[in-house]
Amino acid sequence: MNPPQADVTPSSLRELRRRQNDFTRELGEKGWFHSFELPDGTQIDGCMPLAWQRERWSRFPLAADLTGKRVLDIGAWDGWFSFEAERRGASVTSVDCVDSPSYRQIHERLGSRAEFRNLDLYEIPAAGLGRFDIVLFLGVLYHLKYPFLGLEIVCGLATDVAVVESFVIDGPTWRDHRGEIPMLEFYETDELNGQFDNWFGPSVGALEALCRAAGFARVERLAVDRSSALVACYRHWEPEPEIPTLDPPEVVALANVNTYGINFNSRRDQYLAVWLRTPAADLSKERLHLEIGRFGAPAVHLQREDTGAWRGTFRIPPGADAGWNGVRLRLSESRFGPPRRIAIDLPLVVQFIAVKDVADGHTWTPRRIQSGAASCWVAGLPENCDCHNVRGFLGSTRLAVTFIGEPGADGFRQVNTALPSEAPRGDQPFRIECGGVASASVSVGVE
Repeated sequence: MNPPQADVTPSSLRELRRRQNDFTRELGEKGWFHSFELPDGTQIDGCMPLAWQRERWSRFPLAADLTGKRVLDIGAWDGWFSFEAERRGASVTSVDCVDSPSYRQIHERLGSRAEFRNLDLYEIPAAGLGRFDIVLFLGVLYHLKYPFLGLEIVCGLATDVAVVESFVIDGPTWRDHRGEIPMLEFYETDELNGQFDNWFGPSVGALEALCRAAGFARVERLAVDRSSALVACYRHWEPEPEIPTLDPPEVVALANVNTYGINFNSRRDQYLAVWLRTPAADLSKERLHLEIGRFGAPAVHLQREDTGAWRGTFRIPPGADAGWNGVRLRLSESRFGPPRRIAIDLPLVVQFIAVKDVADGHTWTPRRIQSGAASCWVAGLPENCDCHNVRGFLGSTRLAVTFIGEPGADGFRQVNTALPSEAPRGDQPFRIECGGVASASVSVGVE
């Protein structure tokens, strides 16, 4: 981010963008991008003035004392922001795709304990760095071939907040097109600043939208300057209201949008559907505050069902913990309602499956199916079984599983299935499968 300068006219903005941040010559002369004031009084004059670095830091929504916090600085370059975070008490990891001699020089002169890793952004998830309370992502986004993927990675690394700063194409005019569809400019070669490693220039609206879509619960605009914008991206919702004006919404049901089960794979782009009831009028997706495990998840879609219930759709947040995750929902004016559970990256562990009995799903006639629906009672199904990973078979014909009940005192669950119209008639072997394990077949008559 560069110091604020006088506004420019829209007609000159495009040409100015192509040259306003080209500091190649100055960097070649000075050798430093960041400026420094060292403990011995030595000053290093880089391309970015020290006063402006401090002004930028003052805009960050961070406590003065960062003791106990883990900070990740992506695109650290000479490292001023890394060392400033460390000076304030944080444990810091600096990452850059270039192994910077200037960073290492300042690191030694400061006696810093910050860890430096020479990594590309896309390599960080596999590098075993862990999670961080705070991620600094300053001046990197427009250098990425895959900016949305990059922000998803940043979101998955942060547990509290990511401070994101980027070049923007509409700094002086962003207010003129609020509410319009966000846009990105694409730079094929060296159109931006004569540098060939710039790929996309977002509008201010696109920067905020990208951050929201990447999985952050809420995004706060902190500053917009001539050619850059700064946003704070939070993993959590703001605190519940002290005096709520509405009761929590009633969660009627929830399911994986694709499978209608309760299991989710974090390696896939998956969404959670939540059916809810509330007396709130004029409900909007912005008023829905869903929490999945530790993190908030914004709604991406909301529609009214014919039943009068609402259906909200939410993306599983990046970095969600593996295992059982509580799901809670509130409105902006209410507190959270009671939690439900979904399973994320939880393997199916099945040792055996036993079917105790099979009956018609409507007449309850044992071992004889007349209505096209069959109910059975099954033991051995894992806790995270659902209508997607439990399968019923009539011979080689697969049956749709429509309901799975909770286990009774004897450990058996009721499992309801629906027969397709082309299901074979006569005596047929019926079995249940889950997690690669099958029950013994039970002979039933199909009419």
